[in-house]
Amino acid sequence: MIINQPPTLDLQHAIAKLLLKGKLGLAPLDKPRRVLDIGTGTGIWAIEFAEEFPDSDVLGTDLSPIQPEYLPTNCRFEVDDVEDEWIYSSKFDYIHGRHLCAFLKNFDHLFQSIFDNLNPGGWVEFQETVIDFKSVDGTVEGTALQRWNLLLLEGIRKMGRSATAATRYKKWMEEKGFVNIVEKRFPVPMNPWAKGRNEKMIGAMQMTNNLEGVDGLTMAVFTRSLGWQPEDVEKLLVDVKRDMQDRKIHAFITM
Repeated sequence: MIINQPPTLDLQHAIAKLLLKGKLGLAPLDKPRRVLDIGTGTGIWAIEFAEEFPDSDVLGTDLSPIQPEYLPTNCRFEVDDVEDEWIYSSKFDYIHGRHLCAFLKNFDHLFQSIFDNLNPGGWVEFQETVIDFKSVDGTVEGTALQRWNLLLLEGIRKMGRSATAATRYKKWMEEKGFVNIVEKRFPVPMNPWAKGRNEKMIGAMQMTNNLEGVDGLTMAVFTRSLGWQPEDVEKLLVDVKRDMQDRKIHAFITM
């Protein structure tokens, strides 16, 4: 689940690093000089990248100026809308974006802008979460969690966005002329139900992420897009939160 709130964004960053074995990304980089982080949020990814690659010039952009004041000398932030026209003095060697799909409408513009602003041999990397809870053993079937998830996806669609758009990124990128496209999928347990120390840690963090963000997200989407009354949303959320903490429900989402 993707919630655009500072503490939750940093928790999502920690989850992503666990999934990637401590790495900030998987692109095979070779001393990138200019780096762009779109939808940078709190700026935590851009700051850590700047620290790891001190010879890189790292720019993070976002609609909200919520980044910290004290930064590495090679890192800076600008308020910008990724769906507006891109105007940069020079192109980039690496463009990174994480958890964007549910907030964007014009993916054709996004991918064209990225293609036009990458240096030859440059890389773009997306780390997206598909907010579609699944289970391999059917334990998610018939739950309040499943009902809520289906309604959430419907509500986001009615707002002109998609919480599952990342499943089509590869196709859209191929159509724009990108090459050497690699897609990797990582299951993210809903809570600590999964076996393995790392999996349980990821599940525990994801459960916290879900519980911290589900109220605001659900209330916004259900009341504005689906016409629900706030009291009905609150009643549903009681059962949804219970399911999110139930280790007998072996649900996961995909990053």
